[in-house]
Amino acid sequence: MSAFSVKLIKMAEQQQQEHGVDLDQNQFCCSVCLELLKEPVTIPCGHNYCKGCIEGCWEHKEKKGKYSCPQCRETFTTRPVLRRNNMLAELVEKLKKSGLQRASPPAAEACAGPADVACDFCRGTKRYKATMSCLTCLVSYCPVHLEPHHRVPVLKKHQLVSATIPLQEKMCTKHNKLMEVYCQTDKKCICYLCVIDEHKSHRTVSAAAERAVEQKQLTVNQKKVQERQKEREKELNELLQALKGFKNCSQPAVKICDKVFDGLISSIKKKRTLVKQLIKAQEHTAVCQAEELQLQLKEEITKLKIRDTDLEQLSHTDDHIHFIQTFQSLSTSCESPDWPTGPVVHPQRSTFKPVTDCVSKLRDDIEGLLKETSHRVSATVSTIDVVLPPVPKTREEFLRYCRPLTLDGNSVSRYLSISQEHRRVAYAAYDIYSTRSGQVLCREGLSERCYWEVTLSGYTWSVAVSYKDISRLSSYEPEFGKNNKSWSLECSPNGYTFQHNSTGMAVSSPPSSTIGVFLDYKSGTLSFYNVSDSMTLLHKEHTTFTQPLYPGLGLKNGSSGHYAELVKLW
Repeated sequence: MSAFSVKLIKMAEQQQQEHGVDLDQNQFCCSVCLELLKEPVTIPCGHNYCKGCIEGCWEHKEKKGKYSCPQCRETFTTRPVLRRNNMLAELVEKLKKSGLQRASPPAAEACAGPADVACDFCRGTKRYKATMSCLTCLVSYCPVHLEPHHRVPVLKKHQLVSATIPLQEKMCTKHNKLMEVYCQTDKKCICYLCVIDEHKSHRTVSAAAERAVEQKQLTVNQKKVQERQKEREKELNELLQALKGFKNCSQPAVKICDKVFDGLISSIKKKRTLVKQLIKAQEHTAVCQAEELQLQLKEEITKLKIRDTDLEQLSHTDDHIHFIQTFQSLSTSCESPDWPTGPVVHPQRSTFKPVTDCVSKLRDDIEGLLKETSHRVSATVSTIDVVLPPVPKTREEFLRYCRPLTLDGNSVSRYLSISQEHRRVAYAAYDIYSTRSGQVLCREGLSERCYWEVTLSGYTWSVAVSYKDISRLSSYEPEFGKNNKSWSLECSPNGYTFQHNSTGMAVSSPPSSTIGVFLDYKSGTLSFYNVSDSMTLLHKEHTTFTQPLYPGLGLKNGSSGHYAELVKLW
């Protein structure tokens, strides 16, 4: 070992002992492999590397005929001859023997994952997570490889931003240049060459200027999210209070029923059991309904908190391009005008007093009236709810209530035929043109909320709901809407007509090829919608349903090419 090397090492050790200077092996590590230099070589710019590491870097660039320093980026027209740095090799060897410890290697969590931006300088299977990207070098660096940018005067002038997204996503796909401009006409990020090319006549501003504008909108959107979060938290508290009272209010009703039925004969005891089951079943239904809404509210609050956090984090990023690209996707959902409505809590309906009044009256009733009275009790129980679910407003909300529906081949009129999938009905093939009427019911009976859609082609169709016992096998018998057992919206090229019990009501609206139907059985409402880009209410009927309802389709006039089809929403 040369005298100069020995002297240098002794000075380093003495300085560390006397002044506590942190001399560790990291100062003698290769910036490519991050390990102690092996066969250290010095290239013309003065930087040192492992011989194998620098040769590996240059082998990838040999086809281009240009060679550069991985740290300072100085280029060489010819491949430099690598010579061993003997003094540095002796220093490294002495450091190994002297016991100086290198700093702890990067933690496992510092390695780049699938969602992280990896350091472009790290080699091998373990590539560390990049913390900064240089917009001048167009390279992303981990903390170790970023060090020259903090030390070299020329590199200190480079523009550094947080490595939030891969640099490739900030590059113009056409010109392979960094996108630094925002086109307000096309609402997209572009490079400076795009400004003088296809965006020449467009309104353009710098990314920073557009960021400043959208930063204000971000603040507005964040405030909306926070307000919506407070509303949902308030609704959740109201729901929890109502649910707490509802869970306990059924027990007194059960005790009163027990006291009334104790003095009745055996047949009355059977009815008592039935009523208790109804109460418990309704309690379970209402509680499940409330718990489901509770879960939905918590889920929405969580999403709102996440959205608030995303907006808060985005507001502090110093990467303009990342801000613009991410903000536009976040801004779309924040600006939606149709926030889902919250549940309507009805504490006054959460009582079983009407039930207890009904069962008390049973004591004075005769055996022959018991069946009729118990039916009235059942109907009363079914109206008790802790909450009323919000009425859907958007098609997305309506689709939550869709369910599979199929046409019943046993109920179809002889003039009509249905498809193999049992979703489409049309005139039979032998009826090229007919003025006869025909109709068909679905197999499924509905006694809860349900939404379905029907596409129509041809002349006059009717979209209806009906009780099971309606006469439907002959065109001479009552049609949909011509009796008190069915409700129908008649659709023709001239417009719409709602009918029930032979009473018609004209509906003013342009014809549509798709009709949406929403049934809220418990609330006694039946709504028809014109479905296009939005949902347009055609007619809403309020009544009390006493039996399960079956969707139906009817045809008055048309030809074999005309059809009605249940849209597959499920």
